[in-house]
Amino acid sequence: MNSRLWQEAASFAARAHAGQTRRDGATPYAAHPFRVAMTIRDIFACDDDACIAGALLHDTIEDTPIDYDDIESAFGREVADVVAAMTKDMRLREPEREPAYDDQLASADWRAHLVKLADTFDNFTDAAVSGKRGMKKMRARCERAVVIAQPSLGNEHVARAITAVKELLARHAGDA
Repeated sequence: MNSRLWQEAASFAARAHAGQTRRDGATPYAAHPFRVAMTIRDIFACDDDACIAGALLHDTIEDTPIDYDDIESAFGREVADVVAAMTKDMRLREPEREPAYDDQLASADWRAHLVKLADTFDNFTDAAVSGKRGMKKMRARCERAVVIAQPSLGNEHVARAITAVKELLARHAGDA
């Protein structure tokens, strides 16, 4: 594992998300991409450098002034492609945006599928632990991520991630 890549990605993400908070208004936003990266490494048992860097950076294009070229210049095309696959086209109206995003993710490489599974895993876990409302919507997002990742099911990391997401959903089957 190339620790320099993920260390630089962690610092880059922290700077890019500086001043942003999660919906609770208190948690620094950078906690989310850090948890997503740790989910990939520790729960999904994947130490792929580009995948972990992509996880750390997965919201930078969508939520900050950073663009694809910035990511590619700093981390290479492989990482930039993962981040781009995780980025919704906000120029589209919402009814068109979600299907376009799903298609974009479905055609992406296994790393983007793994990041999306970890992203939904973290968001669902965060909501469940905090007792937040909207668990039904979070559950649907997890289920959608599992479906989108199906083309990569042959990858051991993706298969393990799908199992982990399904187990998480089963543990919280009664949550509203």
